[in-house]
Amino acid sequence: MNESINWQEEKYQEVYEQEIRGLERRRSHDPTCTVQDVKGILTHLYNMDGSDWVGRGALQDVVMQATIAAYEHVIAQWEKEERLAQVAKENR
Repeated sequence: MNESINWQEEKYQEVYEQEIRGLERRRSHDPTCTVQDVKGILTHLYNMDGSDWVGRGALQDVVMQATIAAYEHVIAQWEKEERLAQVAKENR
């Protein structure tokens, strides 16, 4: 039982970190990428997650959960940075 949980945790962490790196790379290299673009992808991921009527299996469920968590994290950080930048701009 412990081994089955361990592979899921390892896969989750692997996918989560991979998605974070990919999103950060896209943000830094693609000046046209906006937080709204990333939110749109997250909305699509939510729809895909909710459309699992035939069953993806344990592996794909872990991948989907990690991917969604990474997108949520990046969006939260991005919006926080934008708020801080706005406050700094207003205080000039």
